Amino acid sequence: MKSVLLIDDDVELGELLKEYLSMEGYELTAVHDGETGLQQALSGNYSLVLLDVMLPKKNGFEVLRELRQKSSIPVIMLTARGESVDRVLGLEHGADDYIPKPYHHHELMARIKALFRRIELSAEEPESASTELKVGELELNPATRTATRAGEELPLTGAEFGVLQCLMENVGDLVDKDSLSMAALGRQLMAYDRSIDMHVSNLRKKLGKRDDDSDWIKTVRSRGYMLVRV
Repeated sequence: MKSVLLIDDDVELGELLKEYLSMEGYELTAVHDGETGLQQALSGNYSLVLLDVMLPKKNGFEVLRELRQKSSIPVIMLTARGESVDRVLGLEHGADDYIPKPYHHHELMARIKALFRRIELSAEEPESASTELKVGELELNPATRTATRAGEELPLTGAEFGVLQCLMENVGDLVDKDSLSMAALGRQLMAYDRSIDMHVSNLRKKLGKRDDDSDWIKTVRSRGYMLVRV
């Protein structure tokens, strides 16, 4: 069974989700404070983390920030509905995806399945698709899930890696946001969903500027993004 870690101080919710996810073939472990959650997330025993914002001992943003210093495990942030600031902060700190509370279990399950689908597709890429990609001093290896700039490894999350790989495979061409969302999150973009915009913004910061002070990624307003040829 695929192992999911829930970090949420709502004990009753943890019991309900454990029962619901088990029926879908997932094993859920629930912990109820940020410090314990961080320790568990770093244990290597889980494939995905569901992380609430409001937590005792360490809040969700603190947990995520410290987690991202050591791990690229996929994280879905659980945010309060209407709190767009929480969603933006979660994505800025390295969350792969988010879902507003209160949510329907079917909606959460769809997000979980989408991220696992992305993980499985990455692992099952045919050998022909595992060829290293190179654009100027940027290099990306799909087989090892690593990307470097001028030989220095880039600390990318899984979603950021998916965005960069998709852009490098289509260098010089416009890539629409739906295609980037499928590559990064395993799902189509929802209305008013800015997750891809945030992942691209984070990716830009990590890539830095080119030698001529230009950006690696060009925005095509309302349509998508393009990795500019060297």
